[in-house]
Amino acid sequence: MPQTGARSLVDALSELGVEVVFGLPGVHNLPIWDELESTGIRLIGVRHEQAAGYAADGYARTTGKLGVALVTTGPGAANTLAAVGEAYASASAVLVIATDIPSTLRRKGTVRGVLHETSDQRALFAPITKGAINVDHPDAIAAAVRRAGRLARRPQSGPVYLGIPTDFLREQVVRRHDVEPTERLPAIAFEDLDAARDVLSSAAHPLIWAGGGALRAGAGEVIGKLAERLAAPIVTTFAARGLVPPDHPCLAPNPVHTPEVGALWDEADVVLAVGTDFDGLMTQNWHMPRPGRLIAVNVDAADAKKNYPPDLLLQGDARDVVEQLLVGLAPRSGINELTRRLDEIESRVRRRVRKEEPQAAEFLAALKETLPEGAVLVADMCVAGYWIGGFYRVAGPRQLAYPMGWGTLGFAFPASLGVAAAGASRAVCVTGDGGFLFGCAELATAIQEKLPITVVIVDDGGYGMLRYDQTREGLPHRGVDLATPDFVGLAKSFGVYADRVDGFGRAFRRLLREFSRTDEPNVLVVSAELSPPLNTSPRWYRK
Repeated sequence: MPQTGARSLVDALSELGVEVVFGLPGVHNLPIWDELESTGIRLIGVRHEQAAGYAADGYARTTGKLGVALVTTGPGAANTLAAVGEAYASASAVLVIATDIPSTLRRKGTVRGVLHETSDQRALFAPITKGAINVDHPDAIAAAVRRAGRLARRPQSGPVYLGIPTDFLREQVVRRHDVEPTERLPAIAFEDLDAARDVLSSAAHPLIWAGGGALRAGAGEVIGKLAERLAAPIVTTFAARGLVPPDHPCLAPNPVHTPEVGALWDEADVVLAVGTDFDGLMTQNWHMPRPGRLIAVNVDAADAKKNYPPDLLLQGDARDVVEQLLVGLAPRSGINELTRRLDEIESRVRRRVRKEEPQAAEFLAALKETLPEGAVLVADMCVAGYWIGGFYRVAGPRQLAYPMGWGTLGFAFPASLGVAAAGASRAVCVTGDGGFLFGCAELATAIQEKLPITVVIVDDGGYGMLRYDQTREGLPHRGVDLATPDFVGLAKSFGVYADRVDGFGRAFRRLLREFSRTDEPNVLVVSAELSPPLNTSPRWYRK
């Protein structure tokens, strides 16, 4: 039966299992909004397109499902680019659906001055997406939506752009039934698995380095079993926080940027790298020495080889490969000794934190003691966020969203919209006074949609990280000391309850506990200035 292009689009989203869409209406995409009204898909209208991209990212990170951002032509699409870049760097499965100018008004090779026209909107997205697709016929809309959604989720996951000329949405279409070929990774040779088992079994000091690919594959349980069998410490990247339970006997304390934890890497004679590319932020710009032997497990061979070339590559899904490695691998002794050593390292790291920045120790302890079960932390590119990403022990997989892929300031609050809409018991956003102002208009979205978000604004009067850099180099403070609003009054003007405290002491704990157990959004402002932790580049100990 014929239907409109817009109807075929929303039906295809339903077929993909999409439950939530984040977007901002424009004259070009209103037919999609009309059709979404009659579906079971929840449509959350944001106040800026960048927020739609971040919210879709937060949703994808929390659920492992497809996050969808729906935006309009030209500037609406372009406004998502920072968020799409972050999703690309962090391998988040995000689908950006943007309208484009009417096909009847497009003249190849000429920008005519049509409303919202760009010479090539798709090209804006090409460098920061897995795929950038233009629909060339109204009948192709549904097939393109399904293709784009599947591509975004297929490992290694990442954002995909889909552009649709606005006139196609009102056209009567006949649905095409696409058959997408199934892509399978080649089976790993038995001899490669045997070689990996032999190397791991004979290692004096094996170590497991687990990244975001391991978390996205749901490989935490099997990695935990493998670590216990090998008596090997597990080091997790920023993207893999929460991969195994915080009380796992083999989990090394965070972060590897502390000399105490870095020593585990230095003494390892074999490293098993699971779902990681050894990026500059984790390796201190590759000043960590390459291990004597390196075995990589990765769905993407190029990704596995680009920084520390492995001696042996096992290409495949992280969970499947580690399960295969476990078969026939004899348990080693030494687990009790390893656990005692890791406990001692953790004690030394905590003493270091209490000595160097007692406020940070108090902050981290308050989060651990007060946050409700199932809460998801969303940290921004701010000093407090760096402390969380480096030193907070995350309770479980997908319970921390942290923008250390591309490193986009202003990520946390709009991403919290997606986390809250995903069904988290509470999204707890930790941001700075500077980063919060990037998206403060989304307070209107939070209150309108009744999203369970607690925003913790650590107010140090400006860009604290940049201020630290200038002070350390003996430079005058330029551009880092900001005039900021009364955040409590600002939140209340949106109808969002808010309060302010000084520091991370008893009052902060009491209010955070209270705020994080309500059903409504709220804002807690903390007047405090933290010094940066060792996982920030100016404080890296490897040079």
